[in-house]
Amino acid sequence: MTDPAAFFPELGGWAADLTKATLNGTIPASTIGLVQLRVGQLVGNTYHTVRQTGMLRKAGEREERITAVASWRDAPYFSDAERVALELAEAVLTANPSGERVPDELYLRATRHYDEKALWTLTIVIAQIMFFVPVALIAKPIPGAPLGRNYRS
Repeated sequence: MTDPAAFFPELGGWAADLTKATLNGTIPASTIGLVQLRVGQLVGNTYHTVRQTGMLRKAGEREERITAVASWRDAPYFSDAERVALELAEAVLTANPSGERVPDELYLRATRHYDEKALWTLTIVIAQIMFFVPVALIAKPIPGAPLGRNYRS
């Protein structure tokens, strides 16, 4: 598939605005990267995992933390706030046969670490990566290739 911007040029502005909204300062950029890496792992998408890992490395994130995202529950590298953010991302993406995906208890734990704006920001962070998941799964962009020229033909 070709770059979708050829068909939908307005997505570029929308994507930039969404990124700007997530980087409003209420959540550390490292938490955003870790959450989005975890989503890439959960959906099993190489493009997203390579992209998010590269972005985290470029931002100076420690290799131990990047590697441990896959096993964050027992990894000693994450703050309680980061753990809640990772758990929220997993809850959104994982069916819960015994109840709600995001139970009240998880939401209450999240409110101990994030105010209302930060919770909305975290929601948008998850929504942002989820918008691009079908793009990566269907269009199969080539990991590591420059954006705009990275779609398989």
